[in-house]
Amino acid sequence: MAVEPEGTPCWADAMFTDLEGAKSFYGDVLGWTFGESSSEFGNYTQAYANGKAVAAVVPPMPGQEGQSAWCLYLASPDAAATAAKIRDNGGEVLMEPMQVGDFGSMALARDPGGVVFGVWQAGQHEGFEARATPGAYCWAEVFTRDPAKSDAFFPAVFPYRVKQMQDDAIDFALYDLGADPVLGRMKMTDDFPPEVPPYLNVYFTVEDCDAAVARATERGAILRFGPMTSPFGRFAALSDPQGAAFSVIDVKTTEGETPKFSDTTA
Repeated sequence: MAVEPEGTPCWADAMFTDLEGAKSFYGDVLGWTFGESSSEFGNYTQAYANGKAVAAVVPPMPGQEGQSAWCLYLASPDAAATAAKIRDNGGEVLMEPMQVGDFGSMALARDPGGVVFGVWQAGQHEGFEARATPGAYCWAEVFTRDPAKSDAFFPAVFPYRVKQMQDDAIDFALYDLGADPVLGRMKMTDDFPPEVPPYLNVYFTVEDCDAAVARATERGAILRFGPMTSPFGRFAALSDPQGAAFSVIDVKTTEGETPKFSDTTA
């Protein structure tokens, strides 16, 4: 597997105070199995779908208990150079680039609107071993209250072009790498309580959206939106029992016409 192009979403992980509870929940909802915990790296535990590495779970760092959230990592050929671009364009580096054994180098950052994301410079660990198959990562969207800041920041740090959806009712954009959309950007409406911070919403693929939602809610998840069928698939947004937001999508079940987008990149 080749190293992902700069700016490609390449990995996702989350901290959970109840690590065994998280493993049980996602194992049931997404069909994940789990590898051995790596005590050398803080009991970091990889999740697998059909034998392919698709995500990881880890206990929280001291002082961060009860703050579960999924973190999406964007590929970088040079984490230090990306960190410099983040600062130069009004973002904040929360964790300086750090070597993780032979696996690669990581950094954590926040965009000017408050969206937290990761940066990954691949070593032995190049990222997702599967995409858009059951249990695997499929898509992600930047949820922000300040879309203008995100639309300026992310293309300044990564080689994205911004395309705005032509719909007066919804403020939604795509960030493209070349001809391929790799991230969405959604303006948070007043439906989001003010205490909900901006975030990157990660979508995992499922065979049946409604069945996945039923399994999740039976296990204590909260349904936030959907299920709804779109031109891109049938999807729903949830919060897991420990509060981490994520979405599930059945990409085979589609409905409606693909919306039109216009390029707004300067």
